[in-house]
Amino acid sequence: MSSKARYVHQVGRPTGFPTPDNFAFVEDGIPAVTPGTALVENIYLSVDPYMRQLMDDDEDSWDLHTPLDGRSIGRVVASEDPGLAVGDLVFHRQAWRTHALVSAATAQVLPALPGVSLSAHLSILGGTGLTAYVALTRIARLQPGETVFISAAAGGVGTAAGQLARALGAGRIIGSAGSAAKVRHLTEDLGFDAAFDYHDGSVTDQLREAAPDGIQVYVDNVGGDHLEAAIDSLVDHGRVAWVGAIAQYNTAEPPAAPRNLFEVQLKGARVEGVRVSEWQHLKPELLDFAAPRIESGLIVPDETIVNGFDEVVNAFLGMLRGENVGKMIVRTSPE
Repeated sequence: MSSKARYVHQVGRPTGFPTPDNFAFVEDGIPAVTPGTALVENIYLSVDPYMRQLMDDDEDSWDLHTPLDGRSIGRVVASEDPGLAVGDLVFHRQAWRTHALVSAATAQVLPALPGVSLSAHLSILGGTGLTAYVALTRIARLQPGETVFISAAAGGVGTAAGQLARALGAGRIIGSAGSAAKVRHLTEDLGFDAAFDYHDGSVTDQLREAAPDGIQVYVDNVGGDHLEAAIDSLVDHGRVAWVGAIAQYNTAEPPAAPRNLFEVQLKGARVEGVRVSEWQHLKPELLDFAAPRIESGLIVPDETIVNGFDEVVNAFLGMLRGENVGKMIVRTSPE
């Protein structure tokens, strides 16, 4: 183990798209273990779209010049907490750093799951998968045979939502993505029934072509023109699970509301936001549902893993640019 710990701080607020200059790498001593704590050497760090919103200057923002937080998996290397033993693999929320001081109250010991990769606890079994699971089962209340449209379908939540929707019995699954290669990945590798590149024309027209009979469920990771297109294609009593709005994260002014928003009322449809923090109690349910299907190969953790702590900022910015397929994860040390 290194004699130094490394951290990433945010040192400036972005205007528009973030740059590497908004971050700084900081080195310090390894945190000292005290009674009731354990030292974790991080193995995997998660970078997620929601983190972009935390960079802005509002009451929920990250503080400047302090270590950032996020989902992480690491190994306990020293412990004075009876609930954590040396060698335990744990999930915690002190990412953007090589080492973290945790306790049994702030870290979850991960179960050993045959046939399931450790990194899956940050993708399909982690907050990413939980977001998709909640969107489908609790917000949209997906029913067997229904048609589902997923935007940003080649990203972390999108690929999880597509596979979970199939396992939950969806009749037809449609995705939008940002390149021809991603479209092929959705249909050829992940089992989507149809997919389209939103650069190829009107999202409304492409969705109508892919779902001529309309859609019952929309999992929205984009907002903007995708939400407008989904409202257009919703059948009566359709449901929108609104996960995020990446289309507006890096703009000074948010886009205008969908021009057809009144159709929500006309169709008796429902649009509801997904706040995964309110659904943490469903993680065991997700684990019971998804883990056996991962082991059997029905669900595949779709991940882009970037190696090296030095790459965490680049991985984050690359994720915002859509350079990943599936969940973007940074490996900081060997398993």
